[in-house]
Amino acid sequence: MIEDNKLQALRNLCFDANIFPEEVLTWIAEENLWNIWVPKKYGGLELTFTEGLTKLRELAGIDGSLGWTVTLCSGANYFIGNLEPETAKEIFQKPRTTILGGSGGIFGTAEKLGDNYKISGIWRYATGASYLSHFTLNAKIYENGKALLNEDGAPKVRSFVLPKEEVQIIEDWNTMGLKASVTHSFEVKNALIPKRFSFIYNEFYQPQDIFKIPFSAFADLTLWINYIGIAEHFLDEANSEKSLDSLKNLEKSISAANQKVAKYSENIEEKIAGGEEITKDYIGEIHTLASNSVKNISSNIIELYPCLGVKASRKKQPLNQVFCDYFTATQHHIFTK
Repeated sequence: MIEDNKLQALRNLCFDANIFPEEVLTWIAEENLWNIWVPKKYGGLELTFTEGLTKLRELAGIDGSLGWTVTLCSGANYFIGNLEPETAKEIFQKPRTTILGGSGGIFGTAEKLGDNYKISGIWRYATGASYLSHFTLNAKIYENGKALLNEDGAPKVRSFVLPKEEVQIIEDWNTMGLKASVTHSFEVKNALIPKRFSFIYNEFYQPQDIFKIPFSAFADLTLWINYIGIAEHFLDEANSEKSLDSLKNLEKSISAANQKVAKYSENIEEKIAGGEEITKDYIGEIHTLASNSVKNISSNIIELYPCLGVKASRKKQPLNQVFCDYFTATQHHIFTK
C-alpha cells in the first residue's frame, strides 16, 4: 500500500495535468511499475495476476490517468512473453526505462521482404505515447503487393515492436478526461523492421503462469479493475462532499465488482496451476460480467452526480476530474461492443 502522504502528493502532481510531470514518471520508474508483469530475469516485478490487479486498482484510485497509463503500458510490456528470448533481452536491456505501448487496431500494412517487414500506416489511441521507448502495432501482411490470408480467408496479421525513433507521434488526444494518458495517434512511414521484432498474440516464450492467460481475459480484467479504482476515487470525493443514500448503490456495485474480479483472478490462477484449460465460454463469461458490472457502476455514478452540486461540474475540481476520467475510460472499445 502507498502511504497516505505519498498518495496525496501523487494525486496533487497528477491533478488536471495534460502530461505527467517528471516527478511522477521518476516515481513510476523507481517503483518499476511499467514492468509489473515482466519476469524478474528481465528486470521486472513478476507479480502474480491477483497481485498485479490489486496494484492497478490502487493506482487508478490515486488518479485515473496514472492507473490507465500504467495499466496499458505495463500491458504492452506484458508482450515480452510473446517475443523471442533474445529479442526480449535486447529490448529490456534497461527495463526501468523500457516502456511499450501502442494500438490494438489493425490500421496499417507490413510488406514482407525476406526476413524483414516494411511497415507503414497511421494507428490511433496509443496510451502513454509521449512516454514510450517502443511502440506496438498490428498490421496486415503483404507479400509481392498482395495481402496474405489465413486458412479461413481472413487477412493475415502480425504484431510488431518498433523503437520510438521509427514513429511520428500525432498529438490529437483532446478529451475531457485521462488527459495525462496522452493517448495520441502515431504514424510509421516505410520502417524496415526485422521479423524477430514481431509476435503473435497467445504464442508465448516465457514459462510464467501469467503468460498462459488468454489475452482477451487479461485485457478485460485489467481494464475492469481500472473502472473500479476510478469509481472508488469518485466515491471518496463524493463522500467528502455529502452523505447521501444514493452513495450506497455505488458502494454496493463497487464491492460486488471487487469480489468478482478477485474470484476470477484467483480462479484463473488455480486453473493454470492445475493445467486446466481456460475455455472460450469462460472467457465470454468474464467479458459479459465485466461489461454488465461497468454498466452498473456507470449508472450509479450518473445517478449520484446531479446530487453533488455545481462544484462537481466545475473545472479544476477533483469530483469533476474523476467523473471525466471515468467516462473517458469507459469509451475503450472492448467495453463498448
